[in-house]
Amino acid sequence: MTPEQEKEMQAHVQAIAAILYQNTPSEQLTSLEGIEIAVRQQILEHVSPEIGSFLSAQLRAQKQDATGECKAASDSSTSRKS
Repeated sequence: MTPEQEKEMQAHVQAIAAILYQNTPSEQLTSLEGIEIAVRQQILEHVSPEIGSFLSAQLRAQKQDATGECKAASDSSTSRKS
């Protein structure tokens, strides 16, 4: 990762942290254990699924590029067979 990418990622992480903080009950933020549980819950519920979806879409796009197929072309050919 380049230094520029690290700075950009850090800025995004800070923005995400601020949003998650605003949406975390204050009683969860009174101890280190509560903070850890809140962070894990928020990451599992909101952050990880989005990253997983993004990476899956990237993989699909790479596979399409590798095969030279276009999704629209394959969709139209399957709909014609029906």
